[in-house]
Amino acid sequence: MPPEKVGIFKSLEKWAEKNILIHLKPVDQSWQPQDFLPDPSSEGFIDQLIELRERSHELPDDYLVCLIGDMITEEALPTYQSMLNTFDGVRDETGASPNSWAIWTRMWTAEENRHGDLLHKYLYLSGRVDMRQIEKTIQYLIGFGMYPGIENSPYLGFLYTSFQERATFISHGNTARLAKGYGDLKLAQICRTIAADEKRHETAYTKIVEKLFEIDGDTTMLAFEDMMRKKVVMPAHLMYDGQDGNLFNHFSSVAQRLGVYTAGDYADILEFLVERWNVKKIGGLSGKGREAQDYVCKLAPRIRKLNERTQERAKQGGTCSVSWIFNK
Repeated sequence: MPPEKVGIFKSLEKWAEKNILIHLKPVDQSWQPQDFLPDPSSEGFIDQLIELRERSHELPDDYLVCLIGDMITEEALPTYQSMLNTFDGVRDETGASPNSWAIWTRMWTAEENRHGDLLHKYLYLSGRVDMRQIEKTIQYLIGFGMYPGIENSPYLGFLYTSFQERATFISHGNTARLAKGYGDLKLAQICRTIAADEKRHETAYTKIVEKLFEIDGDTTMLAFEDMMRKKVVMPAHLMYDGQDGNLFNHFSSVAQRLGVYTAGDYADILEFLVERWNVKKIGGLSGKGREAQDYVCKLAPRIRKLNERTQERAKQGGTCSVSWIFNK
């Protein structure tokens, strides 16, 4: 990235301290996974465990596939912190840098780390899933990494994280809704709590992009177009369990069928962000910037048309066995 663009992010460090770090919660005020799980130190632990397993017995296999896929995505957190530290101008240069961007990356990671921990333990205690296959999938995924096409650009990077935090907010919100319908109110509470974190993080990332549109609208608009033309890949798109070379697509098909995360949600997120950043009314753009603006503002309806075909394919598509639930 050109030095003058790097300078923009260096100049925003004080702004980030006042406007972004406020979206972090102190550790002492944060929930922890143990708040939602049977207490192994209590005399009632076995009874609590039996109750959890009885509740989880009502969860359908397809739902478990979605919950596991969401958990595995959360567990690949080392990859996401590594990705954030590739962004020019905002990376943590020492591993413990005191600048605002580095503090945000580390503390965001620390908050997100609880999500995978909690879902992992809940699924383990449920007895419904093949934990070894799940653990292999996590190891493969972290080892394979991800390629979202960000190219070290914080413009693309913060657009991507804005989109993804919205996507995870929607996905965890939908698993909460479904868990409630299946009668597992504790799991519904867990998923709602994780969704609330994702919403708070979404607020921070969208504020960063809002600021970039304000001070460097043309570059930000071109980056927005670039990201949407490439298509926003999901963080776990390189998912593999040692058996299924098409695992992510199979997981995505189940999520589409159950309404956990759909092509329609993809269009909704784009529409939400266009409105959130008031993209249609941004002025002072170059010719290419105006073309990019026109593209992103008209894209959601096109995606919705494709979504109709995707939904039909999901309905017609056959089921496939998944190793996470003992190849059911």
